[in-house]
Amino acid sequence: MSRRPEDLTESAMRAAERRFPELAAKAGHEAYKEALAKTGAVVVATSKGQLVKRMADGTTTVIKDLPPGKRVKVGLVLKRVKQAA
Repeated sequence: MSRRPEDLTESAMRAAERRFPELAAKAGHEAYKEALAKTGAVVVATSKGQLVKRMADGTTTVIKDLPPGKRVKVGLVLKRVKQAA
């Protein structure tokens, strides 16, 4: 019998929440594999500073080199600046 939501203790809920990043990463990887396998589609992704196109057969094609990323401090809030039209 499964637990009802009101039966969860605070510690059980915190333990479940700690698994969210792991579960999200696993779900993303599975969706990626499924997109390649089921549809035979092309997936565009980044790899080693490049934008690449990956095919279902495992081949990759470099679309373009990407500029180096910018490092930011944790908690930094970025604001969008309106541009003149």
